[in-house]
Amino acid sequence: MQRHEDCDGYMNSETPDEASIAKWSFPENTYNFLAFVFAVQEINNSSELLPNITLGLHLADHLMIMNNIFSEALKILIGQNIIINFKCNSPRPVAAIIENLPAEESYRFYDMFQIYHYPQISYTSQSLHMSDTNKFPYFYRTVPNEMHLCAGIGKLMKHFGWNWVSIISPDDDRSMMAVQILREGIERSGGCIAFHETFSLHGRISENQGNKMMALIEKSSAVNILYFNENYAFKIHENFRYIVMEIPNKVFITTDKIELNREVLFHLSVKNNSLIFTTHRKDIPNFIKFIQKMKPISLSLYIYSKKWWLGLCDDQCPKNIKRQCNFAKALTPNEKAVFSSHCHTTHFASSYSVYNAVYAVAHALHDMIVSGSRNDTTWTRENWDFINYLPWELHHYLRNLHFKNGLGEEMYMDENGDLAIGYDIVNLFFLPDKTWKYEIVGSYNPLAPPGQDFTIDEKAIVWESSFIQTPPQPRCSPRCHPGYRKLPREGEPVCCYDCIPCAEGEFSNQTDTDTCTTCPEDQWPNKKRDACIPKVKTFLSYEEPLGIALTSIGLFFFLVTAVILGIFIYYRDTPIVRANNRDLSYIFLISLMLCFLCSLLFIGHPEDVTCILRQTTFGITFSITLSSILAKTITVVMAFHATKPGSKFRKWMGSRVSNSIVLSSSFIETILCLSWLFSAPPFAYLNMKSETGTILIECNEGSVIAFYCVLGYLGFLAGVSFIIAFLARNLPDSFNEAKYITFSMLVFCSVWISFIPTYLSTKGKYMVAVEIFAILASSAGLLGCILFPKCYIILLRPERNSKKYLTKT
Repeated sequence: MQRHEDCDGYMNSETPDEASIAKWSFPENTYNFLAFVFAVQEINNSSELLPNITLGLHLADHLMIMNNIFSEALKILIGQNIIINFKCNSPRPVAAIIENLPAEESYRFYDMFQIYHYPQISYTSQSLHMSDTNKFPYFYRTVPNEMHLCAGIGKLMKHFGWNWVSIISPDDDRSMMAVQILREGIERSGGCIAFHETFSLHGRISENQGNKMMALIEKSSAVNILYFNENYAFKIHENFRYIVMEIPNKVFITTDKIELNREVLFHLSVKNNSLIFTTHRKDIPNFIKFIQKMKPISLSLYIYSKKWWLGLCDDQCPKNIKRQCNFAKALTPNEKAVFSSHCHTTHFASSYSVYNAVYAVAHALHDMIVSGSRNDTTWTRENWDFINYLPWELHHYLRNLHFKNGLGEEMYMDENGDLAIGYDIVNLFFLPDKTWKYEIVGSYNPLAPPGQDFTIDEKAIVWESSFIQTPPQPRCSPRCHPGYRKLPREGEPVCCYDCIPCAEGEFSNQTDTDTCTTCPEDQWPNKKRDACIPKVKTFLSYEEPLGIALTSIGLFFFLVTAVILGIFIYYRDTPIVRANNRDLSYIFLISLMLCFLCSLLFIGHPEDVTCILRQTTFGITFSITLSSILAKTITVVMAFHATKPGSKFRKWMGSRVSNSIVLSSSFIETILCLSWLFSAPPFAYLNMKSETGTILIECNEGSVIAFYCVLGYLGFLAGVSFIIAFLARNLPDSFNEAKYITFSMLVFCSVWISFIPTYLSTKGKYMVAVEIFAILASSAGLLGCILFPKCYIILLRPERNSKKYLTKT
């Protein structure tokens, strides 16, 4: 690209006789040439940008042969070429080289011509190698580098939750470096690579290799990334892209727009399964009109170029691009299949990037000339002299470039010498009439603020109808829904796993979680284990059946005991009541009544007060009951020995001894209970671990040692009573109460011995129920074994309730 100020002619884009517009077999690239010509013409017609200076351009036919490219470039740089439509008095230096070479050739080109220090501006190469401004200080481009492309693909994968990915790419160093960055990004966000297949960049994909890759794609459930990031003029792998578009139930991510051929698609059954990352593009204003009005008369020498223009005359071309061609020669059906496909393109190849490249050079020149002349309002001789600059002087202005292109968009070069633009995410979908459409459904702009850099409109995407769900979810393993967690499969990638339910007490409210979370102590997972709900608070209440049953039993035996007490009081003067000390019988009956009532303290909502009362009341009342029995047993023994002549036991007969036994025995239990209360009293406690999913409101015993001391002392009293009664069971007497005491103590001890293991093996409110049952059962056993026989005699056998019968030997 040159500047010309003292030339006899003005650049006219109608007669580019040195231009190879078509670039052989890739008609879309003709748009790139036309965009170049259009941008130069637009700048030359501008009164603000480079006024009174005309830009010129060199174009050379290279037919994709690199030797030709280098040869023609060298001719341009050393001034052996004729400038299009100009006859100049003196040659002017080249301002910049704008190229669309593939990454590898772009590097070779730079390596060869960097000695001239000319700015090299690519509108296609995104190679990461050339982002280093220290190694490539003269290289610029109007497309972002591959680092941003890899980041954009990673964002798309993460958005849709696609973590099972396969990659197919060329085996050149540039592609392998980009794919490595892409892999690292995918794996860093939790994804896995199902497979990575490569093919030779230089040459077509062989049939065997193509079949192998097709088999892998069909077998795998992964998202397939076709990393064919090359500009269109040098692509030789389009057939493979056409074929994979026929595979059903697959998702393909490609890295450059596919330009399709109607005749080829007519014979294929392509699917709606592609999302494409393309460099951000826009329609250039008036560009289509420029193409429609252009008269390529001088192109008659170029057969292919002539057919390219005739292709725009096809009746099937869209109205916005179709030309009215009165001179059009009829094309054969085969020619139509080849030479009319470019009229169906969108955004016209890389024309937007070419357009920005030309404007970037023009603005850099403008800034340099204005800065050098120190006059930005008028153009003096100083301006004209300054344009005879050395090539490297333009780099400072390119590096610091900030301008508006012909669309009014703000443009600038970033620190790598790349134009600061992003990517469009395009959905390619096919209509029933074999036509197709490219729809922009999202974008990735690495320079946007975090959270705004990636956008996607899922509703705008057209997916294949055979997909089970949209968007599709290609994965190695199905998603683990809330309530489940991932369990990695041994020896397989982390994306391959089994879903197992969360453990008891844990939940997960997210999809694909690695671990489940423990619920707070007062909460429990719901049935699905995807949320925590408050635990149910439970205790042995009066309203539930078990509570009602135990309450009824306790009140029943309380009333029975009260009736027996009434009978004893009513028949207090009868011999059988007076035998064995009737006062002890009253104490025994009253304490039994209290034992039955104290069982009610164990039912209902536990409070600190009830927790203290239930154990102390139970201990003291039971100690009175057992001490009464002990006193009765001792009284029986003393009564027998007192009947012997000269016995010393006579002076011990009476109520003083028995009362002393009751008081002393119960006093010891009272001391134990008070010690318990002062050291570690029982208290109400929320037990959250005893039962699954419930909070048990219970009484914590405080001191377990004190609890078992209280029970142990009761057991001691019962054991002593049992032993004495057992030894006195055969003493001669018409009504020897020791026999009944022995049996009652046997029942009592059996109940409480079985209570201990049962109590320790139960949980929750059933522990309370076991203790209540032990109290009621042991109390009922004492009542039945000791008092029911006396009531039987009093009520049913009154003849035996006489002094004569009792003294009968």
